[in-house]
Amino acid sequence: MAKKPAKSAPKRARSEDSAPAAARRVVAPVDFSKIIGQNRALEILAASIRSAHVHHAWIFYGPAGVGKFTTALSFASLLLDPETTVPAKGWPVAKAGSEVQRLLASGSHPDLGIVTKELARFSDDEQVRDRKLITIPKEVIDEYLVRPSKLAPLMKGGGGGGVGGASKVFIVDEAELMDRSPTNAPTQNSILKTLEEPPPGTVIILVTTNPDRLLPTIRSRSQQVSFAPLSEGDMKRWLQDSKEEIENVTGKPVGPEDSRFLLEFAAGSPGEVVRAHAGNLVEWSRTLEPMLAECDAGKYVVGLGPAMAKLVETWASEEAAKDKQASKDAANRAGAMLLLKLLSQRAQRKLRLGLNKPGLALGAIDAIREAQRQIEANVAMQFVTEWLSTRLSGKEEAVLV
Repeated sequence: MAKKPAKSAPKRARSEDSAPAAARRVVAPVDFSKIIGQNRALEILAASIRSAHVHHAWIFYGPAGVGKFTTALSFASLLLDPETTVPAKGWPVAKAGSEVQRLLASGSHPDLGIVTKELARFSDDEQVRDRKLITIPKEVIDEYLVRPSKLAPLMKGGGGGGVGGASKVFIVDEAELMDRSPTNAPTQNSILKTLEEPPPGTVIILVTTNPDRLLPTIRSRSQQVSFAPLSEGDMKRWLQDSKEEIENVTGKPVGPEDSRFLLEFAAGSPGEVVRAHAGNLVEWSRTLEPMLAECDAGKYVVGLGPAMAKLVETWASEEAAKDKQASKDAANRAGAMLLLKLLSQRAQRKLRLGLNKPGLALGAIDAIREAQRQIEANVAMQFVTEWLSTRLSGKEEAVLV
């Protein structure tokens, strides 16, 4: 896409409530006791706080939507607050109503930096502002992490006022989106220098679904904490407690049938429940099921490929429409992955319950994996869904063009 003329985009004024607050969601930290299903990760963090020697670099990794960012924010709130209570056993607890907690709840704490790809919109560099939001550019890492990390903390009592000597915390969300290639990784190399020589009192938390996309040198300098999918029981309790909030966020009621589908689709991820419900994936399943049932009987269904492509296209268009800088290509890939996850879970369920010929279900799983590889290789969606619809009916002679 052609760049806009230089004079068409005025430089944006910077203020304490401009870029960071406008570009990210403002979420109040929660107590460790309210984080569900991640006790192993919390125990590691609590032990670190009790030691009074918190490591300067962390990688929180695991599936999407299982509480990594929530935990990172809670960890940061404990580290930054000198009034945090640290018992010999049990979870550290922030003091409700403290100045630090008040600032964190409003998203205005000056020594907490939350770095996301959306901060590109507020960059000093016009070309960075105009980019599609696909990666976290080097300019964003430099502007919102590297340079601020070298400055003195702004809160009174900084320079080690929080527990473990933490005075500044930076959280990089979706850290796997930092550019990387085998020969050129300017964004990750930029943050690597800070990890190698961290300013006193600075803690950096990289939140990612794919730690393998981070440079080995970054991983070796960081304390890695894994986050697992929630158990079935935890998910049911979470959904029951959160149903009203989900309905408020998505504007859609959560009925009993919806709950069953969402819990299975999410596979232990509360975040995936919200995304699936907001994206009407229950309706996707209802739309496709009659055609997929015909495929189970070995019939080729002419309308299945176009129906799958239309669902993805509609979802991607709605996602891209929410933000003019959002990448339609990235939205298409994300929608395609949702579709493939839905199809894969259906095939696995039928294989597990013996509801279909094992060979057909296994063939469907293999075909879905191949479709994912093709999507990642940027093969056009309509070709992939047409090919996939043929393979789902057991027609081995299908060729992906």
